[in-house]
Amino acid sequence: MRPRSVDEIVGQQDVLNPGSPLHRLLNGETRGAQSVLLWGPPGTGKTSITNVLASTHGRKLAQLSAISAGVKEVREVIERAKADSDLYDLETVLFLDEIHRFSKAQQDSLLPSVEAGWVTLVAATTENPSFSVIAPLISRSVVVQLKSLADEDLKTLALRALTDERGFANLIAIDQDALTELVRMSQGDARRTLTFLESLAFAAWQRSGKDTSATIVLHDFEVALSTAPIRYDKDGDNHCDVISAFIKSVRGSDADAAIYWLARMIEGGEDPRFIARRLMILASEDIGLADPNAIVLTTSVAQSVALIGMPEGRIVLAEATIYLALAPKSNSAYNAINQALADVRAGLLGPVPEALRSSNYAGAENYGNGVGYSYPHDDPAAVVKQDYLDPKVRAKRYYLPKRFGAESESVSLWERLRQIIRGK
Repeated sequence: MRPRSVDEIVGQQDVLNPGSPLHRLLNGETRGAQSVLLWGPPGTGKTSITNVLASTHGRKLAQLSAISAGVKEVREVIERAKADSDLYDLETVLFLDEIHRFSKAQQDSLLPSVEAGWVTLVAATTENPSFSVIAPLISRSVVVQLKSLADEDLKTLALRALTDERGFANLIAIDQDALTELVRMSQGDARRTLTFLESLAFAAWQRSGKDTSATIVLHDFEVALSTAPIRYDKDGDNHCDVISAFIKSVRGSDADAAIYWLARMIEGGEDPRFIARRLMILASEDIGLADPNAIVLTTSVAQSVALIGMPEGRIVLAEATIYLALAPKSNSAYNAINQALADVRAGLLGPVPEALRSSNYAGAENYGNGVGYSYPHDDPAAVVKQDYLDPKVRAKRYYLPKRFGAESESVSLWERLRQIIRGK
C-alpha cells in the first residue's frame, strides 16, 4: 500500500501543499535539490515520501539504516552516485533511516557529498533534529516535521487498503464501530493501521468460516489485538514532551490531566525514580513556600518509590501528583535565586560588610572584621537594624512573596522585618 505518487500520500497536507519545497521535490520540479530531514513519529510517512521522491524519472533510490550502516557503506553509495551522475546523468536519493543513531563523526562524513550535490540526502528521524543532528547538516537541509495522522486520514487509508487491488480487493469489509476502534488504537500511525487491519482481517475470515469475503466487527479485536501499544521513547523527544505536559498540568492545577500524563509515563516504562525526582523539583519550583510541606511529601515519595518499586510505586506517585496539583502555587523562591544568580553573573559583586566578616581568628578586629556587628539574639524581638549587604546591592529585592497558601502570611511579615533591618 505504499503511495506511488504525491496524490496517494495520506495526510501531511501542511508540508505537501502545491508550491512547497517538498511538493516540488516530489514532483520532480527540481534537480540537485536541497537535502531533506524528515522528523516525525513512526508511521507518519517518512519512508513513503522518500519512495515517491525516488520514483521520479531521472532518480534512483539508495537506502541505508543508521542501525546497521557505517561510514564505509555511506562512502560506497556516494562513489556509485558520483559515477551514475557522470555516466548516466542519474541523480541518487540517499534515504538514511534513523539518522539520530549516527555519531557526530558519521554525520560529518555526509557533509562533502551533500555540499557537492552528489546525492540528495533524505534522512528520517523520530527525534528532534535540534538535539540529534549536527548543525552543519541541518543548515544544508530542509527540516520537515511530520505530524501523527488525523483520524480521517487513517480512515481513508484503511478503506483504501480494503478496496485497492494491492490490498484486500474488496474481500474484506469493516463495520463503522470497528473502523472507529481501529483508528483509536492506531494512535495516528499509518503503519500500525495497516498492520492491525491485516490481523483483524484474518480474525474475521476465521470467525466467519468463509474463503472469500467477511466483515470485521468489534468482536474480532478480542481475538486479533489486545491493548493498544503506547508510543513512548524513554530517551527521546516523546519523553521530553510527556514529562513537560505532566509538569505543566500539575503547575496548572489540573489533577486529571496530571494523572493521565503520569499514567502515560508509567505505562511507557519510564523510570519511576525519574518521575519522583521531577516531583521533588516541582515541589520547590512551583509550590514552594505556599505549601512548604510539599517538598517533605515528595522527598518521602521518592524514598518510598526507591524502597517498594513498581507496580506499587504508582500509588505513591499518584498521591504526590494529586497533592501538588491541588496545592497553592508559588514560584517566589525559584524567582529569587534566579534573579540573584543573574545579578552575580552580571558583575554585581558588592564586598562583604565589615561587621559581617569573620572574626574567628587572632587580630581580625585590627582589620575591622566583625566590628559593629549587632547580635540579633540580644534584642527581645531577635531582629535588629543592620546592614547585611553592601550599598550597591542593598536596593535589590529578590524575595517577593506570593499571596497564596501558607506564604500569604509572609507578605506582611517580610515587610515588617525589612523595615526593622533596613530602617525603612
